[in-house]
Amino acid sequence: MDTFRAEAENLVTSRALGYDQKLRRLASLAGNALDYPPLSPLCAEALEARVICDMYEGNRPITPRYVLPDYAKALRNGVAHLELEPPTTLDDALSFLTILYSQVPSVTTYPVHLGDLDALLEPFVPADLPDAELDAKLRRFWIQLDRLLPDAFVHANVGPGDSRVVRSIWRVERSLRQVVPNLTLKVDPELTPDDLIEDAVRTVFVTGKPHFVNHPMMVADHGTDYAVVSCYNSLKTRGGAHSLVRLNLKEAVARHAGGLDAFCAESLPHWVELTCELGEARIRSLVEDQGFFESNFLATEGLVDLDRFSLMFGVFGLAECVNELMAREGTDARYGHDERANVAAWTITRRISDLVAARPLPYCGGGNGFAYLHSQSGIDLDLDTTAGTRIPIGDEPGLREHIAACAPHHALFPAGISDIFHVDETVTANPQAMVNVIRGALEVGMRDFTFNLDSNEFIRITGYLVRKSDLVGVEEHGARHSSDYLAATAEINHTVTTRAVKRVIAAELNPRG
Repeated sequence: MDTFRAEAENLVTSRALGYDQKLRRLASLAGNALDYPPLSPLCAEALEARVICDMYEGNRPITPRYVLPDYAKALRNGVAHLELEPPTTLDDALSFLTILYSQVPSVTTYPVHLGDLDALLEPFVPADLPDAELDAKLRRFWIQLDRLLPDAFVHANVGPGDSRVVRSIWRVERSLRQVVPNLTLKVDPELTPDDLIEDAVRTVFVTGKPHFVNHPMMVADHGTDYAVVSCYNSLKTRGGAHSLVRLNLKEAVARHAGGLDAFCAESLPHWVELTCELGEARIRSLVEDQGFFESNFLATEGLVDLDRFSLMFGVFGLAECVNELMAREGTDARYGHDERANVAAWTITRRISDLVAARPLPYCGGGNGFAYLHSQSGIDLDLDTTAGTRIPIGDEPGLREHIAACAPHHALFPAGISDIFHVDETVTANPQAMVNVIRGALEVGMRDFTFNLDSNEFIRITGYLVRKSDLVGVEEHGARHSSDYLAATAEINHTVTTRAVKRVIAAELNPRG
């Protein structure tokens, strides 16, 4: 209780936190004062040592980590709980969604999913509405989103087809240059025109958004009703993720005495089982004890369905794990640079994928009774441990080699995987070259392609965006976006601005001997 009081005292007297931020953190503090769901001694020990991790999301989850409501159904039928009738005009639809977003929970307390905005809004756009007026309406909506939902994990999707709404969103993004919302363009080789991707690329040059996602791969894993939310988290709409638990491969290999084969055969089954046990305990607590799906209006009105939720099973620290195993085999091969290490990395993720796919979990109908595997993109407290399956920051190889090393992993992670490419600003003179890179990367098997310019005011931390200027003085005078606090710590701990910069150049200018 003394510790609890001291932490509460620090929160309420902080000059760097606003009223709303203090309120949300005090609520989290209260949740952590409750007993943790029952765990076996081995699982509790692994959690305490942080070989396995609950993302510090609280002892007793009162809401799923990620909730992806069926906004199209809400617009068609209205929402009784909020006394909202189905909208008939674009202005009404924008107001309707703004109100509904304010009631959608997540681990951040803000909605992480705003829907496929082009599909949601296009039916409300009159054919005779001038582009300038459409832009003005979406611009007001965009400003409201950033000010009412000040968190960089708030995420919207567009594509794979072209539309007036998508083009307007790119224009609004370039004019406002704000953090919220994060964006993903679904890319289909048959449905997405080059000039739409190029328009998106030009938007990245200015704002760092959007991501580019492999639509056919996503549909194969989730069906057509899916979304990318938060950073790189791919889930079914009308569903979501109960929780995210993760396995620290760096810590796991540190507790293993042998080489690669023994690690895969003996250690990984042990740690995967403990991670799944942790996830199951959190799921049962949420569904059976807290009763979210029995009481929340999103569930009772059919905007989310328990059978479309699952657990996210995350991994991180692959690079350190592989490099350590290579050293034990007497080689200096490094993940991302040497074929032997790259094959070892894929062997590990393939083994984890098989183990996760063989371990049933309750209330995980979205994953057909199993967890979704996720390459977890890190948190600010991950010291000296590389996010997910990425190559360590600053040690990335050239662009082509980087893609070739990472792409084989992407098919194994239906709940999302990310690799961030830091690109030299000279590419702004040839955006079509970036279009070709994106198409090529998706064609060779990448699930998600994300890049930003080395000179951009916007930088990606683990997957969310912040403005460099917003990080200055956070500890002294605070920030409007709650995610800026995480970003400031992440920059100190991970120096994300030191990612290796790629030049996008023609093959003949980089001949191979």
